[in-house]
Amino acid sequence: MTPATDNGIISITSNHSVDQTVEKLKGILQAKGVTLFALVDHSGEAEKVGMKMHPTKLLIFGSPKGGTPVMQVAPSIAIDLPLKILVWEDAVGHVWLSYNSPVYLQQRHGVPQNLLPNIVVVETLAVAAAA
Repeated sequence: MTPATDNGIISITSNHSVDQTVEKLKGILQAKGVTLFALVDHSGEAEKVGMKMHPTKLLIFGSPKGGTPVMQVAPSIAIDLPLKILVWEDAVGHVWLSYNSPVYLQQRHGVPQNLLPNIVVVETLAVAAAA
């Protein structure tokens, strides 16, 4: 897989393990005052029921200050907010960060251009955590 958009999903490689990437992203969110609403450990939950999968964790985060104006003008975007970044390991051990393309979300929900920066932040966060 290469950095690309597929059905509105962008995936970029990380220079770190899944856990290191998640910790780095958590630190970035905290430093920016962004709320981490949930961390879903898909692989950890699979292990609890005796199933194996490559490390896979989903971070759900946002800021009411940024998200609320977007939802006020494009209420359907609430199905895609808060923002999410999936950190996962593929079959050969490469680690990826995947997230919804902000342009895809803008087109899907009719978000005005002036509010696009409120959702583009997901790209900045993913790139920073991957580095």
